[in-house]
Amino acid sequence: MDRGSAGVPGSEGSGGDILGLTSRAVAGATEPRLTVAVRTVGGSAVVAPSGELDHDTADLLRAPLERSLDDGTGRIVVDCSRLMFCDSTGLNVLLAARLRAQELGGAVHLAAMRPAVARVFEITGADAVFRLHDSVDEALAEQ
Repeated sequence: MDRGSAGVPGSEGSGGDILGLTSRAVAGATEPRLTVAVRTVGGSAVVAPSGELDHDTADLLRAPLERSLDDGTGRIVVDCSRLMFCDSTGLNVLLAARLRAQELGGAVHLAAMRPAVARVFEITGADAVFRLHDSVDEALAEQ
């Protein structure tokens, strides 16, 4: 697993902590299948996965979500604008983070979901349990 923010979308001058994680789990893959950038905006963590969230890459998203909750972040905004695919394993990572945040008095918000990913949430009914927003700014503005 590579660590660093080089080449991670949103890693330039975001004014917060940046953690870029990449997966090269597929043999022969030259491009990372998933990257995750994390930044802090006010009291919220903005977690931005980019690529494919599936069984092989789910831990790359799980780790920063858990770290944010362990650090006492009350609200996590997941910027889904660059998430191209999400399978049931990825969905379960987000659901687990939501439950843990709720236990701690916080929340997980999902923002800027692409149609293909939104469809997974719609089919499974998970869209009914998350706070969904059209943009990260909208999610951050909600009190």
